Amino acid sequence: MTDIVNDGNGSDMRSEIASKWSKISAEDVKELKTKDDLVAQVQSKYQLDKAQAQKDVDAFAKGRQL
Repeated sequence: MTDIVNDGNGSDMRSEIASKWSKISAEDVKELKTKDDLVAQVQSKYQLDKAQAQKDVDAFAKGRQL
């Protein structure tokens, strides 16, 4: 399983995630392991339905290995 913070090129995406979704705490970002974890956090913190949270994460992840 690919770590959410590694885009496959060794680039750390924690800061990008924190910048995109400011309601997700630094501690929450550290604990993310999968794309599904990020979807769950976006859904919870922004009170979105799962489909919208998935769409937002997919748009962020486009072109990245999550």
